[in-house]
Amino acid sequence: MAMSQSSLLIAGETPKSGRRAQVLVPYPLSRAYDYLLPDGMEAQPGDYVRVPLGRRDTPGVVWTLDGKDNVDPAKLKHVQQKYAFEAMPQTHRQFLEWVARYTMSDLGSVLKMSLSAPEALQPPKSANAYTLNENIPEKLPAARQKIVNLLKDGLPRRAVDIAREAGCSAALIRSMAAAGQLMIRPVSAPAPCREVDTGDSALSFSKDQQSAADALRKLAGENKFSTVLLDGVTGSGKTEVYFEAVAEAIRQGRQALILLPEISLSAQFLERFERRFGAAPALWHSEVPTAQRRVTWAGVAEGKTKVVVGARSALFLPFANLGAIVVDEEHDASYKQEEGVLYNARDMAIVRARLGSFPVVLVSATPSLETMVNAQQGKYHYLKLPARHAGAKMPAIHVINLKSALPARGKFIAPVLEKALQETFAAGEQSLLFLNRRGYAPLTLCRTCGFRFQCPSCSAWLVEHKRFSRLQCHHCGFLQPVPKTCPSCNEADSFAACGPGVERIQEEVAALMPTARTFILASDVITSPNMIRGAVRDIEDRKHDVIIGTQIIAKGHHFPALTCVGVIDADLGLSGGDLRAGERTFQLLHQVSGRAGRGELPGRVYLQTYMPEQSVIRALAKNDRDDFLAVEAREREKAGMPPFGRLAALILAGADEMKLDLFCRTIAQKAPRYDDIRVLGPAPAPMAYLRGRHRRRFLIKANKAIPLQKYLAEWLAAVKVPSSLQLKVDIDPQSFF
Repeated sequence: MAMSQSSLLIAGETPKSGRRAQVLVPYPLSRAYDYLLPDGMEAQPGDYVRVPLGRRDTPGVVWTLDGKDNVDPAKLKHVQQKYAFEAMPQTHRQFLEWVARYTMSDLGSVLKMSLSAPEALQPPKSANAYTLNENIPEKLPAARQKIVNLLKDGLPRRAVDIAREAGCSAALIRSMAAAGQLMIRPVSAPAPCREVDTGDSALSFSKDQQSAADALRKLAGENKFSTVLLDGVTGSGKTEVYFEAVAEAIRQGRQALILLPEISLSAQFLERFERRFGAAPALWHSEVPTAQRRVTWAGVAEGKTKVVVGARSALFLPFANLGAIVVDEEHDASYKQEEGVLYNARDMAIVRARLGSFPVVLVSATPSLETMVNAQQGKYHYLKLPARHAGAKMPAIHVINLKSALPARGKFIAPVLEKALQETFAAGEQSLLFLNRRGYAPLTLCRTCGFRFQCPSCSAWLVEHKRFSRLQCHHCGFLQPVPKTCPSCNEADSFAACGPGVERIQEEVAALMPTARTFILASDVITSPNMIRGAVRDIEDRKHDVIIGTQIIAKGHHFPALTCVGVIDADLGLSGGDLRAGERTFQLLHQVSGRAGRGELPGRVYLQTYMPEQSVIRALAKNDRDDFLAVEAREREKAGMPPFGRLAALILAGADEMKLDLFCRTIAQKAPRYDDIRVLGPAPAPMAYLRGRHRRRFLIKANKAIPLQKYLAEWLAAVKVPSSLQLKVDIDPQSFF
């Protein structure tokens, strides 16, 4: 149903009919509340409405029609407006309720993630479009003639669409309109990705690819729930294979969602999508402008938009008829939201597929241990792509033992890697140096008195960023200029940078190879998906010889001329005691290694390490992922840790450390005692002071069959959290910072 102008019902002018509706609003409220329906207003569950809440009006969703509050009707407020818009599907409402129960979050907070573009409920705004005027000169410059040829079909187009299709500037379009060659017509912005070509792929699949594609098409066509692991080595063509599940869902008259880590929304992926489907997908991530979010949200809710490609938040879009979800890089830690409602988008995608009776495809070259165990136990369909596409070979892995092959004094690149970089540059090929550490140095201290620069709001050292001449906290964003003298002893020019960041590695490469073109790819330099796309294009066009990058470069990119990868510090992620430290380090370094030799040229990878005997390094050197995961699984099972046991966490934070510790002791005493549930803590969080608040953690450990939500509800019902403290519940924690 197309949107139309909604009728506005004015409070105080409508009679009280006595009919009630429970309306859920997008605020941290645990349930829907009763409102009166004015005479003449028909409503059904899922309808979008506007209601008064306190001193403001807010959009909400009719949750049920039978009011439950035992409140005098004279005290109830009226629904003010019902939007002429498709109702939120029942399946989606069930999904929001499930997420709220599982994460122990307020239902209204979960709804807020779904009502993420409330302006879309209003009648659509018109935009200027252009058509041909009758008085067109016979002879025009080539650029103008191209626009004329495009518009001869009579369809009005926006300037942005004409510019893209005709390869011209918006200024030229305005100039033609001013000259009377084009006419301006107001039109509503169309929903993105409306027409999709679902014909056969033009690519030639290998035997393994064809088998996997056939299986995905079959599952997507059955209209029933299934979970599939598509496990393929880097460069094996996983994307083109899972596109077949997307195509089949569209053939079935349904919609599809492809989830990607936000930093993986590359130009390369979008170009692949357009080649396969003949249209650009609808995009949903933090950088999408408000106007486009409004159009996309409406297109999804009305069923007009066929495919959305987005970050984790796209999962909460109210799809009219969703028929397939793909979770690419399913192992990626960024699928876990760590603020607000704490959820794992991978796990919630499986729930959404089960409720909607359609398949979900989990895709990775380095699947998470949880996913691999489920596949091995037969809970998931398992499809494997063991070889790179078009005969490309996996890169050769070389381990550099920094105990015996030390870099020169003051340097961080070992001689073996230096030689490899020089050889690669001489051959006209590209190199990648990976260090998951932004800035110039992770710690700056005074040589005279030992003073160290620390964040005033966090228990973290300030990171020097030489290119901006500042010190910055990567946790809260605090920054300050680099002072000329030591704040402690007033000594001038006494600062020493300790350890390397990507800026320092770039400096070292420039000294080693002065004529090589170097480029840093890190999140403080490349701050949006659009900037990533531009940087990726420059690398593809070989405008850079040596790329120095953080994890932003690790995923999904294909650079045919990149043949040498050097990992500056392969040990970096292995400290800190995180449950998944080894697994995540393996995944990250395997993904980084996979950037080498993806084209016709062979690749080589160099891992610099002080711990060559460590299991992660040994597995990477042997390219033996499955053996590494088997060892990891045995250790986790022995310890009763996920995926063989369950964890939940309580995180408490407050500005007053004494009050925080006192309350932690109180809450610890009220923890219910059960033989098969173990409560660890309270203990200072690894990041014990963050954004001006002290932090403590409880970790709750149990076997897999125990519903930890029920236990936590019993525990928390016995305590009252002071307003000065913040309590967060994290079910299935992924990080322990």
